[in-house]
Amino acid sequence: MNITFPSVNEHCYDDIFCYKIPRTAALRSFLYCFLFLINMITVGGNLFVVVSISHFKQLHSPNNVLVLSLATADLLLGVCVLPFSIVRSVETCWYLGRVFCKIHTIVDVMLCTVSIFHLGFIAVDRYYAVCDPLCYTSKITVRVAATFAVVGWVIPFMYSFGLIYNDSYSKGYEDIAAVFSCNGEKCILLYNEVWSLINALTFMIPCFSMIGIYGQIFRVASRQVRMIQSMENKIQNNNKSTQSREHKAAKTLGIVMGAFVFCWLPYFSICLIDVYVNFTTAQPVMEFVVWLGYTNSAFNPLIYAFFYPWFRKIILTLKIFDQGSSVTNFYSNDSH
Repeated sequence: MNITFPSVNEHCYDDIFCYKIPRTAALRSFLYCFLFLINMITVGGNLFVVVSISHFKQLHSPNNVLVLSLATADLLLGVCVLPFSIVRSVETCWYLGRVFCKIHTIVDVMLCTVSIFHLGFIAVDRYYAVCDPLCYTSKITVRVAATFAVVGWVIPFMYSFGLIYNDSYSKGYEDIAAVFSCNGEKCILLYNEVWSLINALTFMIPCFSMIGIYGQIFRVASRQVRMIQSMENKIQNNNKSTQSREHKAAKTLGIVMGAFVFCWLPYFSICLIDVYVNFTTAQPVMEFVVWLGYTNSAFNPLIYAFFYPWFRKIILTLKIFDQGSSVTNFYSNDSH
């Protein structure tokens, strides 16, 4: 029997028996352009959110402190993670060494977990804003929101560093992981049974909690809308404007959470199942669900643009370039 070995061009390295998925030049060019576009939308959109909230004083609210922190995480994902993930996904090889692979993976896992924590804290913020508006300003202050944001960064860092640094995620499957990742030269995560379950729970528990919180918010908001619609005097109309802003914010952040679940649920589900099917998930499928998750960071600024009046006002009027624009009023009655 004659055995034909692949040519050197089908290996990641000349001296390592590590195959790469063959792709035509046209397909590689398309993938680079498409993934680069996602990266640019992620960086550009979230940078705009970060600069806008930081610049305009009226946007320095507890809710926007959390939105700012979330946008910062998405921005860092676009700057520190996605460019290297593009090369890995298109070339199906990792050319930056094992040490940087570990750093890249730690930052990747951390920023995704930061998003989960922040969406949970944002749900809590919206719950008090809509369901207990009289106590909202005393319970959810800028300091409280900043504390939430700090917790939302520190715990994910500890989790991701502890998970990746000592290779805890693959304990018991080191030999299989070495084969699939070409002894670390493909930068692939293979979770064992314990960590695949923990990894799924870090997503499932917060998401189901947020779904419950938003369900309560929408029930209360619907009841408040019916009450407001029965009011006719001027003061009541002003209250309607205030309540309307809170309801729109709650609905918008619900859509943000829904987009997050849609984007990341396939990835966490496959990671949970993969270990029980002997890691038979095809690499292109895994790359697809990973990038579906990454696109969530690009969606968030687009959601802001469609549903946040202040965001549309900044884009359409370019007020950020006006002298003294930091004190611009975005919450006038005609802006809702």
